[in-house]
Amino acid sequence: MPHKGHTMQTALSQPAVSSGFTRTIPGRITLGLAATLVVAAAAHVSIPLGFTPVPLTLQPLAVLGVGLALGPVAGFLTMLAYLAEGALGLPVFSPAGPGGVAQIVGFTGGYLMAYPFVAFIAGAVTRTLQTRTPRFVAAAIGCTAAVVLLYACGAGWLMTLGHLTLRQGWIEGAAPFLPGEVVKIAAAAGLYRALSRPART
Repeated sequence: MPHKGHTMQTALSQPAVSSGFTRTIPGRITLGLAATLVVAAAAHVSIPLGFTPVPLTLQPLAVLGVGLALGPVAGFLTMLAYLAEGALGLPVFSPAGPGGVAQIVGFTGGYLMAYPFVAFIAGAVTRTLQTRTPRFVAAAIGCTAAVVLLYACGAGWLMTLGHLTLRQGWIEGAAPFLPGEVVKIAAAAGLYRALSRPART
């Protein structure tokens, strides 16, 4: 009979979403494509703001969830697939933008291009910390690091394209969204803790 501590450690080292089918290559592809649909649905929960081209969306929560659930590598590849879908013209981006490649290189492109790295960092940091830290805390730290990168890239790109000052970039590209990101981080970490809880024996 396996040692209980070993069983728990093994379970925690695996992605939160795991089954026989999802361990196969077709299963992983199917799961990844399904995850892109979740991100696309979150992108359409969009509230335009009059003072900035960046809308309020649920995308960051979905991207964090992808990284936490699938792990760093699968999360990274899934978000690359999401960007490819958008580049091909599929309606997966926020309707507040022009869609397609124009949206990837437009004012909100910095956020979009950061998504693969956001998913990677959320998954990697969480899995590194959770062996010695409670799952919620590990996920919260991982998601916070990922969100910092998201807004550094997003606001930085917005400042470059819009020729904005640092203050303008902060006001238009980061500050209004941060309270919501705190809620999204807590939600993502809470869901990860609940869904990755090892089975009782």
